[in-house]
Amino acid sequence: MSSVLVVGGSGLLGFHTIVELVARGHRVTSLSLPPAATDVTFPEGVATLWADLGAMTDDELTSVLLDVDAVVYAAGADERTVPPAPAAHWFHEANVRPTQRVARLARQAGVSRFVLFGSYTAEFAERWPDLGYRTHNGYPRTRLAQEEVAHLEGDGAMDVMVLRLPYIFGIVGQRRPLWQFVLDRVQTPGPVAVLGGSTSSVTVRQVAQAAAGALEHGTHGARYAIDAYELTYAELYRLACEAVGRDPQDVVVVPLDVMLPHAERADAAAAAAGVEHGIHVVDGFRFQDRRAVSDPEATAAVLGIEPDDVVEAVRETFRWCVEHPQPAPVG
Repeated sequence: MSSVLVVGGSGLLGFHTIVELVARGHRVTSLSLPPAATDVTFPEGVATLWADLGAMTDDELTSVLLDVDAVVYAAGADERTVPPAPAAHWFHEANVRPTQRVARLARQAGVSRFVLFGSYTAEFAERWPDLGYRTHNGYPRTRLAQEEVAHLEGDGAMDVMVLRLPYIFGIVGQRRPLWQFVLDRVQTPGPVAVLGGSTSSVTVRQVAQAAAGALEHGTHGARYAIDAYELTYAELYRLACEAVGRDPQDVVVVPLDVMLPHAERADAAAAAAGVEHGIHVVDGFRFQDRRAVSDPEATAAVLGIEPDDVVEAVRETFRWCVEHPQPAPVG
């Protein structure tokens, strides 16, 4: 049994990772932002710290790290945020700098294992250089930088492993899943146009298993691109139609050339407003037109990821959103 600090423990990924770690006999402390304090009920025995990581001093954070053997870093911003331009600077401040600080202090405190929740956009930045994911798209660029600084902080003293996470489905507490936007889209008039590509996808339970597996026997410097199910965008949106009672055949697969003008206008509008997508809409559409999947067997056996029903997890996620409608806007 080891003592583990989960940074971002009240979030979707952090919470389910805590559940998995406790089930395996680990002693767990959760560090999360205070507003989520009443959102979730942790397993018995989990110590909870409610604090803003960015507001903690080095001494305060070190005092927590001195008591743990391993850290799971499940915090940070994802590409849904459209920050002020340049996006790369914003994501660097949100993801890279805090990760490096925690990894540095963890190493100095004697922590021996560090698992970082990253993004599969880093995987495809390396696989498909023509997308520009590692040159002019701030989100994947900084995800690569986040991985590198974490590994460099650990070299020679602390084993650091990265999970390159794809589409993830599941729920936690009363938190609205990020996939609400898919339901919103299929409830707008007209055909639902999607591109013909596919994506790696997993359940949140499988992410938790991967995190525990990496913590228990991962290899320093490893970047694990996990996957369990090849999910096409057509299937995702048809499942959303099913959830809201719309005909799934309203989802239409269209060529990339049909969608690119819309993407170009979206990028131009963002630039005019002084903001920038972490992944430019044009490049994101080019990505969605491809088969962006990893080999599940490459990581499943190493990390102990068990089979799970991803499609049912998608349905469960959408069902929660439908059963918990958002309040109507005021005014």
